[in-house]
Amino acid sequence: MTHRRLLLLWLGLVLSISTAFGQQRTRLNDDWEFVRQDLGGVWEAVRPVVAGNPESVPLWQKVTLPHCFNARDAVDPDVNYYQGPGWYRTQLTVQNPYANGRTLLHFEGAGQKTEVYIYTTKVGRHVGGYDEWTVDITQAVADFQKTEAYKTQFKGKIPLSIRSDNSRDLEMIPSDLSDFNVYGGIYRYLNLVYVPTLSLERIAAKAEVDKAGKQGQLTIKATFFNPNQLAKAEINVRILDPRGKQVERYQAGVAVKAGKQELHAFRVKNPQLWSPDKPNLYTVQVTVKAGSDAYVQTEKVGFRHIEFVEKGPFLLNGKRLLLRGTHRHEDHAGVAAAMTEPMIRQEMRMMKEMGVNFIRLGHYQQSRIVLQLCDSLGITVWEEIPWCRGGLGGEVYQSQAKRMLTNMIEQHYNHPAVIIWGLGNENDWPGDFPEFDKEKIRTFMKELNALSHQLDASRYTAIRRCDFCKDIPDVYSPSIWAGWYRGIYTEYKEVTEKEFQGVKRFLHVEWGGDSHAGRHSENPDNALAKISRGQGADERSGDASLFGGSARVSKDGDWSESYLCNLVDWHLKEQETMPWLSGTAYWPFKDFSTPVRPDNPIPYMNQKGVIERDFTKKEAYYVFQSYWTTTPMAHIYGHSWPVRWGEAGEQKMVKVYSNCEQAELFVNGKSYGVKKRNSQDFPAAGLRWLVTFDNAGENTIKVVARQGKTVVQDEIRQRYQTAKWSKPAKLILEKTAEQNGLATVQVKLLDAHGVQCLDAVNWVSFSLSGDGQLLDDLGTSSGSRKVQVYNGRAVIRMKTNGGKSVVGVQSEGMATALLPL
Repeated sequence: MTHRRLLLLWLGLVLSISTAFGQQRTRLNDDWEFVRQDLGGVWEAVRPVVAGNPESVPLWQKVTLPHCFNARDAVDPDVNYYQGPGWYRTQLTVQNPYANGRTLLHFEGAGQKTEVYIYTTKVGRHVGGYDEWTVDITQAVADFQKTEAYKTQFKGKIPLSIRSDNSRDLEMIPSDLSDFNVYGGIYRYLNLVYVPTLSLERIAAKAEVDKAGKQGQLTIKATFFNPNQLAKAEINVRILDPRGKQVERYQAGVAVKAGKQELHAFRVKNPQLWSPDKPNLYTVQVTVKAGSDAYVQTEKVGFRHIEFVEKGPFLLNGKRLLLRGTHRHEDHAGVAAAMTEPMIRQEMRMMKEMGVNFIRLGHYQQSRIVLQLCDSLGITVWEEIPWCRGGLGGEVYQSQAKRMLTNMIEQHYNHPAVIIWGLGNENDWPGDFPEFDKEKIRTFMKELNALSHQLDASRYTAIRRCDFCKDIPDVYSPSIWAGWYRGIYTEYKEVTEKEFQGVKRFLHVEWGGDSHAGRHSENPDNALAKISRGQGADERSGDASLFGGSARVSKDGDWSESYLCNLVDWHLKEQETMPWLSGTAYWPFKDFSTPVRPDNPIPYMNQKGVIERDFTKKEAYYVFQSYWTTTPMAHIYGHSWPVRWGEAGEQKMVKVYSNCEQAELFVNGKSYGVKKRNSQDFPAAGLRWLVTFDNAGENTIKVVARQGKTVVQDEIRQRYQTAKWSKPAKLILEKTAEQNGLATVQVKLLDAHGVQCLDAVNWVSFSLSGDGQLLDDLGTSSGSRKVQVYNGRAVIRMKTNGGKSVVGVQSEGMATALLPL
């Protein structure tokens, strides 16, 4: 894709965000205070107080939005993450430009139960941490402006207080048994919105096209926001093509009704189709005028035809498209769920650059920004509600699930990227209730399936891993974890074919394995020798545990990036030979935090991502890129592997992941010959060489790859160790870098003779005393104070703050090491 086209896509996205709720819209990011506990009542947030008085307790901290009050403790190795209430407060300047207009607060997501107050008046409440919702504060603001407190205490501003609560609650979804944190806070954007007397609550723009792509229809329906019960309005509907040229227009007077009403249906001949390669987006602009005020809302839509063939592949616009997918959680180092728009943009761009054309958003409705990026980048979407694990609750629980399904479909209805509405995940997992009734779960699943089709008949429904419900949704994904939780990865195709035969429409989401970033292995497949073949590849109860049960790679493997690359490589090569396959989605794109994995090499982290929690790429990222992208690339395995080991003169394999036709490898300036790429020649599609390293110093490894006239290169340096080691006996701590007040510290594990133990997996714990600050609780291999070492070393960073500090590191059975800085 050209730079100019990308620029136009981003510009279009910015315009769509800025106009989606009219022209008068402001993100409330700054000037917030927060306290992570409950108050006795809202009065404690607004009462007059002088600093230092008893009434000033509890003490509030300054924060910016988005904000998650589990930003650090979600991966703190020593505590359970906080689940309870927290309060936010700020003061608004309200200046509505519309006579008789309305003033709204629009929440893009806050978790999990939220209450909203203007001064001491409760103006709104919402249950559910992932859907959008709006509170009309017009009357409460007007009432407060008549008080003495408005004039004297708050100096003409409006006090806004918000209580957010993520306490454990069995009558809420998602379940706290879920393999992800149920976060608290205002962790998506909050907006102050001014609208005139009559505006639009929602536009539903249904873009349809026949399989041949010749005849399109665009039906525009609207739900008015009409608190003053106006009877009539003028509407103007404009349709702009992907270049911004007006292609259709409709103008008329309408009688304003309650609920959804159709405005107009347009015929569009030979529409420019939306696809991953050409994500063409049309603009729908609706103007509503009542009296002298006009309200404008803009939406983006795309014309595309989707079909999951029964017992066959997925078709987009009449042609097979192999869905090459991954998954996303809203989670990031240092902020948890409170990802900013630039962070989200970077993550989605990295997915596209890896070759992704499909994403399953697990396991809840995600930010509108994500969906807009999927539209503009050309990434198809499975989005689902957070009915995840635990079983089935009662009436309150079920009402919430239906409400969240309704909100998700209505709020994301216009996005052409969405092809599947997900109804649930792992609903065969009991534990939240004394009763686990499969028939009741089936009945409720049928209700959700019917509701989804009622709200949107144009898209498919799906669930993952609930075999006793697999006949209910349109598309089903069984649990297949070949080479991780069960079986070996070479059984992947055989197991998949068997599962494919058992359902009407098959799509494989969730596969892969954990890898501890920076850990590499000379013999990564050793654990496979312990694994029983022919026992299936489905994840079963207890398989995620690192203790007990039958042999499995997830428990008995080395968690190296080397093994994960082999597993991914095999899966991708096999997927190219399965013409009936609709697609797959690797789980997940990025490492994320979870309360149910305290014993992982980074505590409380699911480490199956191909990038770390801070966007650092792991080696597996490039395996995907070598299969899924066309822009020439080449990557030598081992950029984060400084020391390899073996016998003197022993031949070692060097792998290159590339999408080029051929590549030539050089080691210390010597050519090891040209290899041609063949996707079915495992591993590394034939781009592998056996080489001899110089054990006297550092080895320079370089690859030159060619695709036609295009040449790409990559180079790394590795030391080769032939000295043998015994068990770790000593910790050596050293500073390896310092720049702009940021120091990097590394610990090495040596045996009694001073030889680095390159296969050590010991736990180490970092500490610091003095003026500096450890950059820990980030959930990354170099951002955790308690972590398993990778190849006999571990790294952490710290802010020096211009002063003196002492860094310490401990590991059981060895003397503590200290390093003054």
